[in-house]
Amino acid sequence: MTLVVRRASLSMIAAAACLAGCASTQLDAQWADPQLVSGQPLRGARVLVVCESPDQVLRRVCTDQMTAQLVSVGAVPVPAPDVGDGANSPPGGPAPYVAAARTANAKAVLVTAIAPNGSVAKPGFTLGVGLGGFGGNVGGGVGVSVPMGGTKVETGYAANASITDVASGRLMWTARASEAASADVNAQVSALSKAVVAGALKAGLF
Repeated sequence: MTLVVRRASLSMIAAAACLAGCASTQLDAQWADPQLVSGQPLRGARVLVVCESPDQVLRRVCTDQMTAQLVSVGAVPVPAPDVGDGANSPPGGPAPYVAAARTANAKAVLVTAIAPNGSVAKPGFTLGVGLGGFGGNVGGGVGVSVPMGGTKVETGYAANASITDVASGRLMWTARASEAASADVNAQVSALSKAVVAGALKAGLF
């Protein structure tokens, strides 16, 4: 009996681990130039990493996550200087970064724009107080519900990414990924970075 219980417990743990680890952010949409993505052109190549967002923290987190993901697929990431709060270059048109990429001897530029994609308001919990009869001696009662705490707003973020060939200036690949609203923004950016690089890997760039 003990052996059967242990086996059942291990099966449940394995199933839970699979649900936690196998679920991942997927790309909402992507496009690739078949002439530029075949043959793993960026495996082992230097790639300039640019992250755009009005929020400096998001830019820094994005840069760190993208750098780590590029290393994992065999590329050599080159973080670009911080682009500042006012940067708003559209994905697929990283003209301001091409010169920096050439200076860094990078073969491509990966530009990722992180922006809010939607928000969800979650009200605070409520405290309920009820007064009723005991032992059947009292009929009727009073109920009071009091809201505790304010409304909390959680935001979901999206990533619009593009990879551009430095030599020709042509767009190689572009994609969009999004995350559901949550309080853990760092985890969202991490998931978005993984989805973007995994998509580029599947497209044949690495």
